[in-house]
Amino acid sequence: MSLSSIVACCWVALLPPACLAQDVTHPLGDSADTPATAAVMQEMAAPLAAALHLRLTPLRAPAPGDSARAAALLAAIQDRVARYRDVRVAVADGYRPFLPGVKQPVYHYTSRRNALAERFRFDPAAPTSLLYRQDSTGRLVLIGVMYSAAPRATLEELDRRVPLAIARWHQHVNLCLPARGARVRWRDSSSGRPIFGPQSLIATPEACAAVGGRFVPRMFGWMVHINAFADDPAAVWTGHEMHDHTR
Repeated sequence: MSLSSIVACCWVALLPPACLAQDVTHPLGDSADTPATAAVMQEMAAPLAAALHLRLTPLRAPAPGDSARAAALLAAIQDRVARYRDVRVAVADGYRPFLPGVKQPVYHYTSRRNALAERFRFDPAAPTSLLYRQDSTGRLVLIGVMYSAAPRATLEELDRRVPLAIARWHQHVNLCLPARGARVRWRDSSSGRPIFGPQSLIATPEACAAVGGRFVPRMFGWMVHINAFADDPAAVWTGHEMHDHTR
């Protein structure tokens, strides 16, 4: 899964339903900001700013039972989520597409009910989001899932859900956004780079204030991607694929 796919999946939470599960406040406003959100997603292909705006869980040394737990989780996902290969079944179960009509590297179908529940429980059969790619015929092909957790979940809590020796959870951090209501400023750039959003090189409150922006130390909660239906078994746990931008 590419960096653009990973970050876009997380920004599904910009929509009000998913946002409710990721954080109490909605830093980018309501769904009226959706066009700007689409523009931001188009700019996420390059990894240059990843180290500035992504916080990854440390990669732990394997503990006894980690491999078995990961294998059991993968089997549960493949068994209980496979029914969503037919996207119509996903929609019938309450999953809704993010930015319908906008071409994306990975299409994200998110369940508000599951997102809210994941603050308090972990159910492999009920991920926050289902991830689809479009094949050459235009058909949506299920490739994986995204799970979320509360912003202040501890490493131990995250590890109990998905072993930290196997996969890495992440958060979006240190973002400079346009002032509320200043949607047009999403187009601002400097030296060919966006001034605002996840591809900006601005990552401090002082630098953000200097451009008239709104600094957000952390956006949404913890997220993890599992490419449970990848053709390559080696790709299943590489949803973090951030070139080891640890912090």
